[in-house]
Amino acid sequence: MQRNGVGECSVCRSRVVVPSPRSVSRAYDKHRSKMSSKFRALNVFLVVGDCILVGLQPILVFMSKVDGKFQFSPISVNFLTEVMKVIFAIVMLIIQAARNNVLLAVPALLYAINNYLKFIMQLYFNPATVKMLSNLKVLVIAVLLKFIMRRRFSVIQWEALALLLIGISINQLRTVPAGNTAFGLPVTAIAYIYTLIFVTVPSVASVYNEYALKSQYDTSIYLQNLFLYGYGAIFNFLGILGTALFQGPESFNILRGHSRATMFLICNNAAQGILSSFFFKYADTILKKYSSTVATIFTGLASAAFLGHTLTINFLLGISVVFISMHQFFSPLAKVKDDKPADLIELEDTQNHRSSESSFVNMTAGAADDASHWIGTDERQPLLPT
Repeated sequence: MQRNGVGECSVCRSRVVVPSPRSVSRAYDKHRSKMSSKFRALNVFLVVGDCILVGLQPILVFMSKVDGKFQFSPISVNFLTEVMKVIFAIVMLIIQAARNNVLLAVPALLYAINNYLKFIMQLYFNPATVKMLSNLKVLVIAVLLKFIMRRRFSVIQWEALALLLIGISINQLRTVPAGNTAFGLPVTAIAYIYTLIFVTVPSVASVYNEYALKSQYDTSIYLQNLFLYGYGAIFNFLGILGTALFQGPESFNILRGHSRATMFLICNNAAQGILSSFFFKYADTILKKYSSTVATIFTGLASAAFLGHTLTINFLLGISVVFISMHQFFSPLAKVKDDKPADLIELEDTQNHRSSESSFVNMTAGAADDASHWIGTDERQPLLPT
């Protein structure tokens, strides 16, 4: 029942204000006035721009004629016009989406540094050893995941990571020949410095990349890859410019010294980066690093077959320990168990359910009490969001 703009419920006798057409009209006018004042400058800009562009259009059409005729197809002009509008729309979409993917600039910078270190490491270690050293990242990644992303690991899994380090250490024995120097320092010292950077930088990049990709989980991975690789290209181009400043303009030729092998290397690196993004998005960073250990056998065999490197007993023992570690880490016995037993968790769920029902009843009762109070009419209160 409604009387004087106030409605009364026939069941609970609560009274609420029923907006009249006049109050709704006033609220809309007030809302529209605020919106018009906010966008007045934009409207002025749109009107001025439209007047200029529309006014120039017939003049440009007249100027495009040669001897009173069009030397071009008007359809081609319309087609290229639509192409320009599509390009504009794509650029604006990229700019808008870049705000939600700005976190990917951090791992892109770190990956740019790491990809350069991959070539530097080859100056001091053979390919099989570089691949083994890269497995050191697993321990650093595990520590970062524990303290940054609060991921839990069992004691058996930590022991598996320790076995991984032991296997890498076995392979590392007597890798660098003594007595050589580079940049005025012993090779061993330079190698250790590069190894430290080679392990920590990509580890931070991997964890941060996984966080950035999964923080926008509903965003398409292809759109995220667009920004990740775009940022990486920008950082690498800045590195090329810096190299050109120090070594001369001739070093700006990015195709200088390339061969068929480098073309295959570029394709391999691109495919590896794309595959890694799917690992970080839908799987796990540690799973990605452990899967890379499988490639160690292939790297060692390929290095021995094509480069003449010898597969030492250290390498064979080291890779055996690494695979034992991998089997132990992903064993069902190594899974993290819940601290609370299942019956206690079920009891807590039951208590929480009863508590939520009690809270709902109390909330309903409170709402009924509040609704029983009479609410006066006040047309000055806005009915639309302002």
